[in-house]
Amino acid sequence: MRLRFLPLALIASPLLPATPLAAQRPVADQYRTAANRIINAAMADSNVAWNRMAALVDYSGPRLAGSANLERSIDWMLAEMKKDGLANVRSEPAMVPHWVRGRESITMTQPREADVPMLGLGGSIGTPSQGITAEVLVVGNFDELTRRAAEAKGKIVLFDVPFTDYGATVRYRGAGAVAAAKVGAVASLIRAVGPYGMRTPHTGGMQYDSTVTRIPAAAIAMEDAMMFHRMQDRGQQIVVTLRMDAQTLPDSPSRNVMGELPGREKPREIVAIGGHSDSWDVGLGAMDDAGGIVVAWEAVNLLKRLGLTPRRTIRVVGWVNEENGTRGGLAYRDAHKDEVHALAIESDGGVFAPLGFGFSGSDSARAIIKQVGSLLERIGAGKIGASGGGADIGPIVATGVPSMSLDVDGTRYFWFHHTPADTPDKLNPLDMQKCVAAFAVMAYIIADLPELLPRK
Repeated sequence: MRLRFLPLALIASPLLPATPLAAQRPVADQYRTAANRIINAAMADSNVAWNRMAALVDYSGPRLAGSANLERSIDWMLAEMKKDGLANVRSEPAMVPHWVRGRESITMTQPREADVPMLGLGGSIGTPSQGITAEVLVVGNFDELTRRAAEAKGKIVLFDVPFTDYGATVRYRGAGAVAAAKVGAVASLIRAVGPYGMRTPHTGGMQYDSTVTRIPAAAIAMEDAMMFHRMQDRGQQIVVTLRMDAQTLPDSPSRNVMGELPGREKPREIVAIGGHSDSWDVGLGAMDDAGGIVVAWEAVNLLKRLGLTPRRTIRVVGWVNEENGTRGGLAYRDAHKDEVHALAIESDGGVFAPLGFGFSGSDSARAIIKQVGSLLERIGAGKIGASGGGADIGPIVATGVPSMSLDVDGTRYFWFHHTPADTPDKLNPLDMQKCVAAFAVMAYIIADLPELLPRK
């Protein structure tokens, strides 16, 4: 790709004195040597990020907001960041929701007896102590439920919606209980939101509408949803007993965690990078999102070891409560609203083989980002997508900060997303080191440019 020449203020070398405009080199040329040095060093440490991710999740276990496990993990990260010699290691307070799953089960009693794997959806109410026993009505989408509204009263509605993409299918997790309650159902079930299963349900957040009766909501495995649908198509009556002890307790105090590589010239200008510290209460949250924090963290460690100190400060952040509230992102925005953020980068899609980054910002900033991306082509991570962001950085980005998200080969991500199978073995050490390299190159160069990324 032929690189564009940029205005002098954006391409002045961090290593050489200012020279006339005609003599300036494109950003990619200025930083090629540093980028190659970063990539080489990242790929030489073949297991460092994977080992740290595994140590974190093995030590803490599942990390749902409000849990002791989450606070244990935050303490661990703070201690490890201090051992690494990061500057300004600290936590900042955030009040988070505290939902507790408790015991739960689904038992099919007709047309035969069987236990059915299930996971209650985050935020759901529980059932009465004796459970809810009712006939199941299977529908394929919201429109079918509307057409069959007269059949739904007093039943448990199951949305058997095949996975297409996350945005389209997750609507049934979020709004299924409200739609079912509106037609008189006593509980709501969804087919797990994922393209593949081994009878592993997927949990995740759901919402209620204050104008509609709240009913319990849970997910069952893809295979069982399909089985119920087949039974119904044959004219068989399906009866289950749903039991859930779920409850929502008062909000609980928690914390964002962060450490920094201070800038050498403009330390009060920030490039914020990271992921979220919490996970659901099943699995170990290795993909979602311990890996996201760790690759950003190791990117900062890598720059520190190489003696590459940019003009601006690079701050690695573990935002809390992404899964069921995004309170960490909101608290970060409020605590840092008076700072100048050059860029915010989030990883929350798994740390598989990196393809590049999504970017949201001005066209002139995109031209610079694309030059930086070209330096990552040797590890297959040079693509700069049409948009980038994330739930954690969303609040600070809404104030006008340019944003990016790590783009990876997510082919298998939703196989394990929000399931007990989100464990370290699903991630590849080599892929994680490529993610470290991509984060380190992008964060370093943007933090080192003579001027902030243009906002217009």
